[in-house]
Amino acid sequence: MTDRVATTLGLYPLPDWAKDELSSLKGHQKADLVDGSEGPEVRAAYERVREELIDDQRTAGLDRIVEGQGRWDDWLAHPLAVHDSVETGGIVRYYDNNNFYRDPRVVDELTADGDVAAELDAATGLLNDDESLQAVLPGPYTLAELATDEYYGDDAEFLAAIAEFLAGEVEALPPHETLFLLDPSLVTNPPADGENERVSEAVDTVAAATDADVVLQSYWGAHEEKTYAHLMDADVDAFGFDFVAGDRDAHLYNVTEYGTKDAISLGLVDGQNTAVEAADTVAERIDWVTEQIPSQTFDTVYATPNTELAYLPVSTYREKLSALADAVELAAETEVSA
Repeated sequence: MTDRVATTLGLYPLPDWAKDELSSLKGHQKADLVDGSEGPEVRAAYERVREELIDDQRTAGLDRIVEGQGRWDDWLAHPLAVHDSVETGGIVRYYDNNNFYRDPRVVDELTADGDVAAELDAATGLLNDDESLQAVLPGPYTLAELATDEYYGDDAEFLAAIAEFLAGEVEALPPHETLFLLDPSLVTNPPADGENERVSEAVDTVAAATDADVVLQSYWGAHEEKTYAHLMDADVDAFGFDFVAGDRDAHLYNVTEYGTKDAISLGLVDGQNTAVEAADTVAERIDWVTEQIPSQTFDTVYATPNTELAYLPVSTYREKLSALADAVELAAETEVSA
């Protein structure tokens, strides 16, 4: 029987009280964004944010709990933006939306710094014994694409250094059930000819640093055929597909032509639209996708939003968490009764 898991890609919206309080404590300028040197009052505010984001997931009934990434002012560029070997430059548009991040300019050798591990250590202390932690990090290709290299001087060497940096971060993490690597640049700006093998190797480097199940999740499109074919060589447990903004036919073609892993992650809830999906609609989407791949029975199906959820109002994001959890329960009931 397939294990259906309701989870998310992290990066949640800040509670309204936190926006006001942190704005007052931190200021409003680029230099006031999180850089790893926050004072005690700011740290205390983010601790309360973490508690609330975890409680939101618990209330909704999700099967995996993420830390929520309330401190990630720079979105997926955060792990570099707080690093001592990085200087943050000008403001850059974050993909094709109205959000921005500071350009992380790598000016010295990248080594593990434990920033994400510290967040997850704190999250672990908030979990009940029967709750499972999920780690979230940018994928190596996306993090390299979001950054500016002013130290390594070679694209291949830079990607390898990013992968080693992320692997070091993963090795420092507390025990976790799953690791989601978010790699939207794989579809928004696919690797050029000759780069695909290096990208697959970079993913392997990060995935090898944990014994947890690893999901490589892309969104805002579908993989080019050549990219997907090379990614099949990567030693991950699942690929994540965006079935909201991505080309469904392209997803299904790649899976049918090249196969996929024994688990699959399905982005089925719109992380950027305030319309809340009904749980039974999401459950039907889970069944529809798996029915389109009759040649494969999945050990695990992760049901997720198609993107991060920080684009949404707090009330809407909470409703979408509940829709995901309820949909997975409905889908499981349908399988049992079939």
